[in-house]
Amino acid sequence: MQTHGEALKPIRSLEDAVERCQVLGMRLSRQRRYILELLWQDQEHLSAREIYDRLNCQGKEIGHTSVYQNLEALSEQGVIECIERADGRLYGNISDAHSHVNCLDTQQIIDVHVDLPPELIQQIEAQTGVNITEYRIDFYGYRKASSEPIGE
Repeated sequence: MQTHGEALKPIRSLEDAVERCQVLGMRLSRQRRYILELLWQDQEHLSAREIYDRLNCQGKEIGHTSVYQNLEALSEQGVIECIERADGRLYGNISDAHSHVNCLDTQQIIDVHVDLPPELIQQIEAQTGVNITEYRIDFYGYRKASSEPIGE
């Protein structure tokens, strides 16, 4: 769901993420580009450690500190998503308002865009007196035994 007001264009591709960095005046260092490319390539929610490991396995030399600093800068500016979990932070490529399906079998988090019916939004607004400008829903469940993993 789009936010109301002067919202920036949603980031839906690597090119959008790069463009957002430029619009914000963020320097697009080699390390920052590596991180953005990895998040868009893998389409997963990853910890800083996983990002560090995957980049170095690809032969892209980047230090721990650089990974953490760049992830902080990118998430603070809304270029990437940061999810706070009990076991640490996870970073994802989609930063605009969206929902998550949390697989309890694999611990995978799958991004989904959900548009609730306007009548439901109006009902919630009437009950709470709050004008809804955006929403994020967390769904939880188990994979069906017969289904293929998403993205395979």
